[in-house]
Amino acid sequence: MRPRDRTRGDRLPPGDEHRRTAVHTGRVSSVAAVPLGADASAPTLGDFGNGPFGIYVHVPFCATRCGYCDFNTYTAGELGTSASPQSWLEALRGELATAARQFAALPTATPEVATIFVGGGTPSLLGGAGLAAVLDAVRGEFTLAADAEVTTESNPESTSPEFFERIRQAGFTRVSLGMQSAAAHVLKVLDRTHTPGRAVGAAREARAAGFAHVNLDLIYGTPGETDADLDASLDAVLGAGVDHVSAYSLIVEDGTALARRVRRGELPAPDDDVLAARYERIDARLGAAGFGWYEVSNWAAGDDSVCRHNLGYWDGGDWLGAGPGAHSHVGGVRWWNVKHPARYADRVAQGGLPAAGWEALGDDERYLERVMLAVRLRTGLPLADLDASGTAAAERVVADGLAHRSGDRLVLTDRGRLLADGVVRDLLG
Repeated sequence: MRPRDRTRGDRLPPGDEHRRTAVHTGRVSSVAAVPLGADASAPTLGDFGNGPFGIYVHVPFCATRCGYCDFNTYTAGELGTSASPQSWLEALRGELATAARQFAALPTATPEVATIFVGGGTPSLLGGAGLAAVLDAVRGEFTLAADAEVTTESNPESTSPEFFERIRQAGFTRVSLGMQSAAAHVLKVLDRTHTPGRAVGAAREARAAGFAHVNLDLIYGTPGETDADLDASLDAVLGAGVDHVSAYSLIVEDGTALARRVRRGELPAPDDDVLAARYERIDARLGAAGFGWYEVSNWAAGDDSVCRHNLGYWDGGDWLGAGPGAHSHVGGVRWWNVKHPARYADRVAQGGLPAAGWEALGDDERYLERVMLAVRLRTGLPLADLDASGTAAAERVVADGLAHRSGDRLVLTDRGRLLADGVVRDLLG
């Protein structure tokens, strides 16, 4: 259930690593004299907005590295003795405490935390007690809303009925399980270690533990995957009793093992026409089963089943991203943490937030992101948000059958969802 950047579909990791724009304008609409970090050159934070406030916690640990993954994750062999879950948790507590102090100095009060998302990496490697400690660390510094949505990602192989019972008791309300596929040969290409049926079993265990909201993640378009393989995966998802499905087309990311295999000719690159046909197949099957799309790559069984945390990103809200490599946004200022867990812990110990860099978003950057993200939602983009050039482009997009007007909003058609990136480029000129 990780938002990202293309019709996998335009998938942004929680914490927003890929959404950040490259242009630094140095402008922010509301500035308070609160330093972001220990570095005197760091920016000041703008006031909190009126929307919900979320916290993303990045767990950088994985048992093995999947060949397609380019997230900021590390195996035990890669880290050696430089970092551990224990040192990471201690640093996380320090970062949360520092952030809470700096937020308290803003003119606007720190909002209650509406959503928490623990991602990675493989958060379930921490075990039930470890994830409970993470939630306790957040509660120790911030006030959670009474109806706070609290999500963790989990690898099916590192879960159990006892695990789900423990995190449910701790206060988690939502689980997102990485299934990818029900076909063993597809999982092998992706270097996934779980057995094909384990994800469904884990989803059922989560529901039995009392989780009303369970998500299964699919990846489609893997080399060697057939229509029959995809149908089997969808059969498994629909038989698992979940209320949310995320489906992302495979992207061959530079620097990954999968990219090297494609470059050597061992595997074919994903075919765009095949990906489009698979997306339509997924949408049709899920729609027939009562799931409605609310973002290009996400389907929910009802309004109460949508992922509120991810909607916070797509709606341009404020959030704190805690942990190595996590991104944050408050009041028009975005910053991102140092990536390596050992360096992250060292920076936290030095005082200030462990930021590696920052940018203040000006009007142009805010406009770009608003268009890029709102277009992907079923609620659509308010036409009033478009400038003159964008308004003219919207007329052309509608004429081309890629979107329609729903009241005062521009909403993608089924065909437009397949070409969402192109629609964004047209609107932005």
